[in-house]
Amino acid sequence: MRITVCQLRDEEHLIADEWDSLVEHTRAVESEVVVLPEMPFHPWLFTERHADPARWEAAVGAHEYWMRRLSEAGAMVVLGARPILADEQRLNEAFIWSLDTGHRAAHYKRYLPNEEGFWEASWYEPGDGRFDAKRTSGITVGFLLCTELWYPEHAREYGRAGADLIAAPRATDAAERSKWVAGGRTAAVVSGAFCVSSNRGGHSQGIDWAGTGWVIDPDGEVLALTSDDDPFVTVDIDLDAAVRAKKTYPRYVR
Repeated sequence: MRITVCQLRDEEHLIADEWDSLVEHTRAVESEVVVLPEMPFHPWLFTERHADPARWEAAVGAHEYWMRRLSEAGAMVVLGARPILADEQRLNEAFIWSLDTGHRAAHYKRYLPNEEGFWEASWYEPGDGRFDAKRTSGITVGFLLCTELWYPEHAREYGRAGADLIAAPRATDAAERSKWVAGGRTAAVVSGAFCVSSNRGGHSQGIDWAGTGWVIDPDGEVLALTSDDDPFVTVDIDLDAAVRAKKTYPRYVR
């Protein structure tokens, strides 16, 4: 399976150009699965400590617009996360978009930071705590949205549910780049699945974003990383490797 991870700048005047460049890449290499960063289609909201409902609604509207354009990527599956309003609740929704079924919700972010630059718990509600693997287009996917990578018990649950991929859309800064890669490697090892992640890049809202999207194999080997010079990276992965990995240490241990 051919999978693309990326790093995207989120300044409002750059979003369309960033998308066009990603689409040019995914179509050229014939990507089958594309992973997007966390809430990629609007400038980062959470540098402000107090929630602004009008800005949240603007971010929701921006993502609804871009969701209608995901087919432009030419892939059979797009994985990402977006802000939503549901029953008057603000939530961070992990989604699966596919050629077969269109958009569907897959998970709601449960673990929310609340600190300088990342006042997420002040802006939206934690999800319902369900971490259910989803089947789409011949692959089984589990989501760990950004901070959720630090709860590897859920990666283990996904592995036991047969996940081929753990998708980790992120918004993480440059100061802790290596720590986040370590988290991705851990999620891959404990689940016996490929861990795939995309992130914001560049500088915006006073934050130097880490970029560093990754593809990591089920034994924790880093197969590819994005960078400022290579913001889009595509890798061919063997999904059977995830099946085999679940029969080996430490995945078989109960």
